[in-house]
Parts: sequence; structure tokens; C-alpha cells
Amino acid sequence: MKKRYAVAFTGPSNSGKTTLIEKVAREMIKDFKIAIIKNDPKDKASFDIEGKDSYKFTQTGAEVVITSPTRTTYFSQREKTLDEIIAMIDDFDYLFVEGLKTLPLPRIAIFRQKIEESYFDCSEAIAVDESINTEDYSIPQTLTMLDLNHTKEIIHWIKNNAKEIECAH
Repeated sequence: MKKRYAVAFTGPSNSGKTTLIEKVAREMIKDFKIAIIKNDPKDKASFDIEGKDSYKFTQTGAEVVITSPTRTTYFSQREKTLDEIIAMIDDFDYLFVEGLKTLPLPRIAIFRQKIEESYFDCSEAIAVDESINTEDYSIPQTLTMLDLNHTKEIIHWIKNNAKEIECAH
């Protein structure tokens, strides 16, 4: 049975979560199958173009799958649990989750300009750039400090700390 791992990324808006996940994914996808889940708590992401067939289908409220020779897109009108999403994606080595602070996953909190200490309780590591002087904060010794601009260091942390997740089948 193939081992699969998951890690989460958290932090305030515009802290660099998406940029970091993108950098890590581009590097790791050379050797591993990568899946990414992004939480959109304010429901502001848009995925389709008004007037196109796929848009018309999604407006019905139905579950819609659009296939082409290079991709398969799944539009679900229902909230899914992490387990349901993992079962759907199925084929990956590493899963990166952006957001979803309540999930029991190892988590890197990302900060630029200032650290929000409310993230300490739900994180195992903190990634910051040179805009933050860590001496200004009382950071718990239990948190690993990572350099936001050192992708290889972050990948090393992920490989050593990502949580193994069960296969559904």
C-alpha cells in the first residue's frame, strides 16, 4: 500500500501562503505526485466563465464533471469533508492544504511584516522572511522556525513532518 502524506499551510491574508505552496509544489512535483486543496472561507473564488456551457451546468446545482484530453474538472455544489476530497483525488504522494485551521494536520504558519501569535496554537512551524524580526516576539520553543525564502528547507521540513494519511481502499 502506497504511503501518502499531508501538511497544511496557514497564515493571515496576503502572507504568502499561495506563493509558498506554489514554489514547494513546483519543486516536489519533479519527484512526487502533488495534490492541493485550497479553502475559500469567504466563497470568493470563481472558476468558470458566464455564458459557457460548463457555467450553465454548474448553475443548475448539479455535480458537474468536465473532461478534456488534458484535464478533468469537478464542480461540486456540496461541501466535502477532507476524507471525501482525499478519496476523490486518490492518486497523490503529498497533499498540501491551504487554510482549514481545524484539520489535525502538521501546519506551517506563514508571516510577513508581522507575526500573529494566535496561530501558534495550531502550528508546528513558522515560516517568515526578512521583514520580521523574530526577537520582537515570544515564539514557543516547540515551533520550528523556517525561512520563507528557503524552499529546500521548507521541503525538508515537510518530508520529515507531514502526516501519513490513510488510503480509503
